[in-house]
Amino acid sequence: QVQLVESGGGLVQPGGSLRLSCAASGSIFSFYDMAWYRQAPGKERELVAAITSGGTTNYADSVKGRFTISRDNTKNTVYLQVNSLKPEDTAVYYCNAQRTTWARSYNYWGQGTQVTVSS
Repeated sequence: QVQLVESGGGLVQPGGSLRLSCAASGSIFSFYDMAWYRQAPGKERELVAAITSGGTTNYADSVKGRFTISRDNTKNTVYLQVNSLKPEDTAVYYCNAQRTTWARSYNYWGQGTQVTVSS
């Protein structure tokens, strides 16, 4: 089992920045591929950024150049630095942990943190 707790969301003006954190506990963090998703009201949950256990990153086109995902395996934490925020970035941001072994797949979600971009 992996428990994920997000933090760092809030209300920010357009053009502002935030740093989201996701603290993991309960298993070997470094084995997991980590990702940030977001869900805006009335929309489906979408992948924002991902980082593999080996450190390879991937971003949605809508956030490339503005968002940066990183991980610190010594702190069991994954981060999402969000810059140049736009109103359309408003959503609940969720942390996700995934791992696939020969025996089974693991998939865990955090409770989410609200990001609101408004003047």
